[in-house]
Amino acid sequence: MPTHPIITRISDFVTSDVTPLPELPARRPLLLIGHGSRDPEGRQHLLDFASAYQALDRSRPVIPCFLELTTPTILDAVDQCVAQGYTDISVMPVLLFAARHNKFDVTNELDRARRRYPQLTFHYGRHFGITPEILDLWHQRLQQLDEPRYNPRGIARDDTVLLFVGRGASDPDANGDVYKMARLLWEGSGYQTVEICFIGITHPRLDVGFQRARLYQPKRIVVLPYFLFTGVLVKKIIDITSQQQVECPGIEITCLPEMGRHPNLMQVLRRREIETQRGQVQMNCELCKFRLAAVSINGHGHHGHDHGHHHGPHHSSGDPYQQPQQYHQRAWQVP
Repeated sequence: MPTHPIITRISDFVTSDVTPLPELPARRPLLLIGHGSRDPEGRQHLLDFASAYQALDRSRPVIPCFLELTTPTILDAVDQCVAQGYTDISVMPVLLFAARHNKFDVTNELDRARRRYPQLTFHYGRHFGITPEILDLWHQRLQQLDEPRYNPRGIARDDTVLLFVGRGASDPDANGDVYKMARLLWEGSGYQTVEICFIGITHPRLDVGFQRARLYQPKRIVVLPYFLFTGVLVKKIIDITSQQQVECPGIEITCLPEMGRHPNLMQVLRRREIETQRGQVQMNCELCKFRLAAVSINGHGHHGHDHGHHHGPHHSSGDPYQQPQQYHQRAWQVP
């Protein structure tokens, strides 16, 4: 029986099949905003992703930057655009779901940039969200996990539990999208079931996810970290998975890598960039807690992309949501 998980590496899943991208309507510079990571490898993955996207179309500059934890900052990237003479700028959050960072923190930084450069016009794009391309990306990887090199014991899918691990957010709407994505991925997959958990902020956490997965008495658990790039949290998932394998040697545990520079993501990003240039960005605001707060204060439901005007640290020391009840008490509160 295995005593350590099969950790598949990103190089195993990089494909060279790149579909040509649709033509851009304009030659407007693009700011790609990553979350940022204290992990140098995680930071570099965003920079490499931006370079790969730039290489597919050099008709306009693609400028990577980060919301927090590392540099260059969003203001650094805006300074670069201004120095090159641009006044119209597309801005794309390289984020999977629309939570606080997308709705609140990035927009605050753009407000700061407008105060510095009143002549600028920002065209704020949509997060990646739930798309057919991303579903197909994971379907491809899960199909590869059925191959003998990753499944030497030939364990069937109906003896396998899929453990879907999200980042975790303080935004219930974003957490709900994690559940939707996991369910769509499980539908028709043949896996015994899918368990959903998070590595931070909200609950259930990863250790509880493993507990739930084991209740089905599977022969195999496939851990799917739903992340774009590596970093502190992805490596934490791998470490916890390794501990679980030691504790449960009778279950084969396979841990997939983050998405990385997959061609499907380039297609999604291109579609989002075109949306910004055509003014077609559509945000799901019905269950946005920032909109609901605006309704209660202002008596109407209108809101744009600027969900607030407070700027402060995005992470406090420790874990303010260590216990589920702590999270429940704050889930629908706005910053």
